[in-house]
Amino acid sequence: MQSTSSSARPQTEFHFLDYWRIIRIRKMVILAVWLLVVLTTLAVTFVLKPTYASTVRIEIEKDATDIPTIGGQQRDPSFDPYFMATEFEKIQSMSVLMPVIHSPTNAAGEKLPPDRQFIPAWSKRLGLRDGELLNEQEAYQYLLRNMEVKQSRNTKLVEITVYSPIPEEAADLANLIAASYKNWRQHSRREHMTNAIAVLQQKLEEQNARVERLQKQLDQLRLELNIPDTVAGTAGAYSISTERERLSTLLQALQQARSDLVYWKSKLQELERIRDKGLQDLRDAILTVMPSEALLPKRIDDLDVVEQNLSKLLKDYTPENPEVQRYMALKDTLQKQITNRLNGILEGMRAQVASFKARYDEISNQVAQAERAVAEEAARFSQYFDLKRQWENEQRIRDTLLLRTLQETIDSALPTESVVEVTDPAVPALKPVRPDLFLNLVLGVVFGLVMGVGLAFFIEYLDTSVKTIDDVERSLEATVVGVIPQNIGLLIKEGPDSPHAEAYRVLRTNVLFSRKNPNDNTITVVSGGAGEGKSTTIMNLATVFAQNGERVLLVDSDLRRPSLHKFIGVSNSIGLTNYLMKQNTLEEVIQTTSLPTLDFLPSGKLPSSALGIINSPRMKELVDEVRNRYDFVFFDSPPIMGVSDASILCSMVDIALLVVQYRKYPQAMTLRAKQMVQKVGNNLLGIVLNNINISQDSYYYYYSGYYYDYYYGSSSEYGRRRRKSSRKRRKSREKDSSAEAPATAATETEEAETPELKEKF
Repeated sequence: MQSTSSSARPQTEFHFLDYWRIIRIRKMVILAVWLLVVLTTLAVTFVLKPTYASTVRIEIEKDATDIPTIGGQQRDPSFDPYFMATEFEKIQSMSVLMPVIHSPTNAAGEKLPPDRQFIPAWSKRLGLRDGELLNEQEAYQYLLRNMEVKQSRNTKLVEITVYSPIPEEAADLANLIAASYKNWRQHSRREHMTNAIAVLQQKLEEQNARVERLQKQLDQLRLELNIPDTVAGTAGAYSISTERERLSTLLQALQQARSDLVYWKSKLQELERIRDKGLQDLRDAILTVMPSEALLPKRIDDLDVVEQNLSKLLKDYTPENPEVQRYMALKDTLQKQITNRLNGILEGMRAQVASFKARYDEISNQVAQAERAVAEEAARFSQYFDLKRQWENEQRIRDTLLLRTLQETIDSALPTESVVEVTDPAVPALKPVRPDLFLNLVLGVVFGLVMGVGLAFFIEYLDTSVKTIDDVERSLEATVVGVIPQNIGLLIKEGPDSPHAEAYRVLRTNVLFSRKNPNDNTITVVSGGAGEGKSTTIMNLATVFAQNGERVLLVDSDLRRPSLHKFIGVSNSIGLTNYLMKQNTLEEVIQTTSLPTLDFLPSGKLPSSALGIINSPRMKELVDEVRNRYDFVFFDSPPIMGVSDASILCSMVDIALLVVQYRKYPQAMTLRAKQMVQKVGNNLLGIVLNNINISQDSYYYYYSGYYYDYYYGSSSEYGRRRRKSSRKRRKSREKDSSAEAPATAATETEEAETPELKEKF
């Protein structure tokens, strides 16, 4: 069968069942890691000393007095996350915590004995020598590590939690921190207010002196300029003089005249530009610009009627017809009237623009005269009014400073107890919060499970061996022709009704239908490394062929480590080596088996001088001869990676099968074995995936799961007797230390069964 090109093969995508398969296969690793983490968590939990927690809850507001101030300042009800985050940091600052650390009393005001004060107690708790104390920075860091500040969700309530091995100490520290923070807020506000009021009072005194000085200068200048009392005594008299009011009125009129002139002038220019394009565009534009025009629309309507009638007449009469000529003359008359009306409208607009221009020039002259009058008045009283405006500004500044000083002085005296209010004081805890056995156990269970699963997937990632059929087809680019479950017995001893036979029947069918040539009948089974089950595979495959009625010869051509004679239970004294060395004939070395259609050719004893005997003309003659005698001939071989005999056999036979054991060797080694087979014979039919654990890997259930469940399920009689017999044989082998270990997993399974059990099933 041709191998599929990797370029044409679709990319493999992981399914959820693939992950579940990894978890099932690596469940012992997951369980071991999980137990280790859980037991470690329990051990650490029981070793840790109990820790108590006390929490004080406070309400924090922005700086404001308990009652509204004179200026009407109210408490801000909105929630400000930045303000709350800032206050969290202030609570944990040295300015708030250092008074707590050095406090000689507890929260109730009772004086603490020297050994119960915080720094000595913490120093002793941390294991410092007698007389050695923590410095301020170390004590601050210790308290900071053992406290927690958090906010009640969507509220202005803040919880300060302190942890300590002594419940009373935790409660005292929490209450002292709340009190220290409140005192710090109030003291900080009072200090800021005092400094601000002092600055305001100093500025107020300076402003009073400036106003008095300007008042004296103003009185002296009023007398010198002989300003009337009504003007002098009126605030802002200069700004409301008659000349300035007249100038203001003229400026407004000038602005309106300019707007009218610009409007009509631009409209006229646009209409003249449109007239240059054509009278039709001008006519439409004037109707849009001057909707009040009545005569022009009437003439246009008359022209439309005349044109319609003329068009109808021209369909029936020639232009020389009197009626047609009359309508044509009427049309010319109306067009001249429309043109004259359009020109008249433009002339009227020109006259109107000229009128607006004259009015604009007149108002401009009046504005110039008014400005000269205002300038003359300003020249007379400018110095006085400038000084008066300065005096008024300074007076307003003084009044503002005076009002602000009085307001801040009164506000500083108002109480501010509500900016920090203790809603729930801290009390000593009745039971420790750490270690939390239940929480630690839950975390240990979850973390252990996560670590176990992660380690299982990591091991699976490092495992480059063949795991699935997709691995074989993707990495080896070869087709899987057979999937053999784990713990397969020998079919020659179990009979045709063996539960293991179906997997080999599937393999036999795939081999028959995958041959390039129906006459190909010599088959060898190779593997990349030792112990992959090639001998068991070729033994059972030959048995299945023989049970189907074909005449089959099984040749043990693994001259280095022959094992097939042990499976069949015959002598290996003479065999293939004797034939190749011309010591015996073919009939003398071929032996019969319990199956009438299955013959067996043992390997025989291999003398050291006969190494490389497989690569001989005698061996080629043997292959050709048995190919003609038997329907199918099967050749066992050594691992292809270590011995050259396997490569030689692959080059001589018609079909080669590569056995790959599930999860044993790296894929690179298997790929190399496949390349060697293709290089020497290019007759690789496919891959046989061997030793699959159907009970653990549900990926292969649909290949062999039915037979596994039927014969090995917990309810089947065969499965129960087989397991019972296996346990007896295992105990017997443990007692007999001199017993020889089986060569393969299949041999162990076969030896574990009693003859009676095999005969019955």
